[in-house]
Amino acid sequence: MSAAAPSAPAVQTEGLTRTYGSMTALSSLDLTVNRGDLFGFIGSNGAGKTTTLRILSTFLVPSGGVARVLGRDVVTQAEEVRRIIGYMPDFFGVYKDMEVTEYLDFFGACYKIPAARREKTVADVLELVGLSEKRGSLIGALSRGMQQRLGLARVLIHDPQLLLLDEPASGLDPRARIEMMAILQELQRLGKTIIISSHILSELQTLCNRVAIIERGKLIYAGPVQGVRGQIQGGNVHRVRVAAEPERALEVCRSLPGVGQATLDEDGRIRVVLGGPSPDPSVLSTAIVQAGLRLTGLEEEEVGLEEVFLHVTKGETQ
Repeated sequence: MSAAAPSAPAVQTEGLTRTYGSMTALSSLDLTVNRGDLFGFIGSNGAGKTTTLRILSTFLVPSGGVARVLGRDVVTQAEEVRRIIGYMPDFFGVYKDMEVTEYLDFFGACYKIPAARREKTVADVLELVGLSEKRGSLIGALSRGMQQRLGLARVLIHDPQLLLLDEPASGLDPRARIEMMAILQELQRLGKTIIISSHILSELQTLCNRVAIIERGKLIYAGPVQGVRGQIQGGNVHRVRVAAEPERALEVCRSLPGVGQATLDEDGRIRVVLGGPSPDPSVLSTAIVQAGLRLTGLEEEEVGLEEVFLHVTKGETQ
């Protein structure tokens, strides 16, 4: 197997396109995922997330453009790509009458892991996903959350460098989701690159270091989680509180250049949206003090993934 260039990104697509007859599932997608990223792929059902992951996992041939995994072309070097990725679809079949270790040993044999090594490899991945105590259990007796963890163990059996996980927390209860996210963080710490698609945006916000938002097959945003707030026009929001006369403080804020919007909340705080690439909140405090008002609070409001997603997408599907 040829080695990828050390500088090659984990994933790079250029003009990636996939059509189904007259329908375009992906439209000229340009995407880069760096090595070591825990990368969140966000979009409504039908946005193109699964299509992208299936192309990267070599299950689907693109209609146009190029996709590379660790420098390898997913079409012309598909066999090499399969050896270095682990793909977990949103729905995967399990053999419910098999034991956990038997199931993993079977897939270890499929990846041509020598029999002498398979027992330790199976034990290691079971420990990693927290299923060591279930090694002799029938798969059909496992809970939904444990079956999801077993599915993750299966894609880890050949020690892939890149994990492609399509809705891995789908259908899980809150505890099982938290456990799954903790496993993914540990895998990133161990050096894996992970792409995870999910609708649970609040969890992606704390889990991932970079995200991409896609709608109707087109990329809307890709970059650091901390940069998503810039997708909202004038997206720096601050809360201002004064000791008295909040209505007068509201008028002071509205009169300032660079203030895109200012409104008074029911709790008496003023919500101010500052525009410009590098808004300076000190102009708010300075103006309020100069107006003879006593400032008792000034804090930046966190803009979450859910708010950004709802703002930049239209809710359209294919």
